[in-house]
Amino acid sequence: MSYADERFIQNCREILSDGVWDTDREVRPRWEDGTPAHTIKKFGIINRYDLQKEFPILTLRRTYWKTAVDELLWIWQKKSNRIADLGSHVWDEWAGEDGTIGKAYGYQLGIKHQYKEGMFDQVDRVIYDLKHNPASRRILTNIYNFEDLHEMNLYPCAYSMTFNVSGNTLNAILNQRSQDMLTANNWNVVQYAVLTHMMAQVAGLKAGELVHVIADCHIYDRHIPAVKAMLEKDGYPAPTFRMDESITDFYAFTKDSFTMENYQYHPFDFEIPMAI
Repeated sequence: MSYADERFIQNCREILSDGVWDTDREVRPRWEDGTPAHTIKKFGIINRYDLQKEFPILTLRRTYWKTAVDELLWIWQKKSNRIADLGSHVWDEWAGEDGTIGKAYGYQLGIKHQYKEGMFDQVDRVIYDLKHNPASRRILTNIYNFEDLHEMNLYPCAYSMTFNVSGNTLNAILNQRSQDMLTANNWNVVQYAVLTHMMAQVAGLKAGELVHVIADCHIYDRHIPAVKAMLEKDGYPAPTFRMDESITDFYAFTKDSFTMENYQYHPFDFEIPMAI
């Protein structure tokens, strides 16, 4: 099975066996029928993925990786908060009357700040530093802007990326305050693995490790049967990830710049209810 399968299985088994329920507390999320959406969680999970060894995608069930990449580009390339700019419906539940998700995600990355070298938004500053200041220990993004939280329709879950160059290798840390294991875990891992590959190629580097740090790692009560069914499966080997090697402009990538060769995955026969 893929290494992503192994980590998913271990994380879920730890949550189910040693996790803490929040059924004794009032919780914000609700199921569609209005019932409180409770979770069992484990605090402080850290997963490390060596991107030189294999691409970290689940085979226990299908990850719709092109849709995940499309969302990544919506946030990091378009720096958009408008639902109309996204090629899927994954954000529809959080759209306001103005057709945006408020001052969240891509909106934050697109805000320009003054540096001694000039005006940069967060994405362009990362690219500039990877090319011109690779020894810097300050190459990071952070979209958890407390000043604008009241104008965000959803607080950022994956809120910070830290990039670090060692020799000719680019490593990265994804910090996440909250992780819904069934619906979002591998989705986010795939996205930020692709982003690390993109940033590395643009800077003339090779992708190294992606370290995923999750504060509140949880499984929703109504997701447990689906998760347990996945834990009984034997996964397939990871597919081969390929990227258009001719692209050196970060803004020239599209979702079709990437391929997954020989991606095998198990069928998934469960409807996944969404907690809002």
